[in-house]
Parts: sequence; structure tokens; C-alpha cells
Amino acid sequence: MRVLGIDPGSRLTGFGVVNILGSGKITYVASGCVRTPGAQATLAERLHVIYQGIGEVIDRYHPEAVAIEKVFMAKNADSALKLGQARAAAILAACNHALGVSEYSALQIKQAVVGRGHAQKDQVKHMVKVLLNLSGTPQADAADALACALCHAHHAQGTRALGAVVRRPRRLRALAGFATAQALKAAR
Repeated sequence: MRVLGIDPGSRLTGFGVVNILGSGKITYVASGCVRTPGAQATLAERLHVIYQGIGEVIDRYHPEAVAIEKVFMAKNADSALKLGQARAAAILAACNHALGVSEYSALQIKQAVVGRGHAQKDQVKHMVKVLLNLSGTPQADAADALACALCHAHHAQGTRALGAVVRRPRRLRALAGFATAQALKAAR
């Protein structure tokens, strides 16, 4: 499965694409940023660039799923609103390509990649480099997008593993339950 991670921003929107192989290994495909025009451009023009840029990334890399970071309420309400609008442009691009979109908080992403929900940005960049076996450290926005894609990949793997357990035939589930009960008795 190929996953596109997005780190939205009204000036820079990071993207990162990873593959989840059948073995469970996660490999790097691509990363970068959609750069919007500077302060001279209107917000509408910047949102249009984000929408088109994410659409081009989708057309080029053909992801099967999209993961995007949720908005958090910062001290500046105006910045949070602009960030929300940038997210909406990216989500709309994914939806117009008939892709499902999963949303993760910064805490969830850091927890999945670093193991601590309150990790620093440098720790996230380092772990993205290590987990994807990259030769260099990606720029901050691209690293955050790759971290979002990794978070989704970890959640997808967990869901698939859980689904395999749930879908076992009834007889096998009963045997597994019996074995667990026997192990508990032996432990006493």
C-alpha cells in the first residue's frame, strides 16, 4: 500500500510518500513541499496552489491512502484558521481523487514515530531518517509529512494484524482461548 502524508501549511505544505510492503517493511518513495507564492498572493491564490500541488503529487505517485495532520489551536487564532483552510485544500484534492483521508494529531504522529507524544521536531526528523533509512535528513515540512505517513502505516499494519486475528475461524479462536486459559492455570 502506498501512503501520502501531508503536513499542511498556508505557505509551505509538506508531502511524503511511503510504501508498505507485504512483509510489513516501510520504504521511502518521495518527499518535498508545495510552495505557495509569498505574502503578495491572496489566501485564495495560495489555497489554489496547495490544491493543485497536492493533486499533482497524487497524479505522480498514485497513493492508495492519505494521512494528514490535524489542526491544533495555537495562540494565534488567525494562523489556526489559515492552517485549517490549507488542510481543507489538501483534503479536497485527495477527495477529488477518490482517496480516503485519515487524520492524526501531532501527539499521535510523534508517539508513532518517536515513541513519545511530546518529542521535539529534531527528534522526529532524526527518527524519520532512521526509520526510512535515508542518507540525509529531509527538510522540516517534508519530514513532518513523512512522519504522518509513517503514523498511518503503523496504524494500518496494526489494523490489518487485528483483522487477521478477528477473522480466524471460530474453531481456531476457541483453541486459542483454550491455550490462553491453560497458560493462565499453569502460571498460578
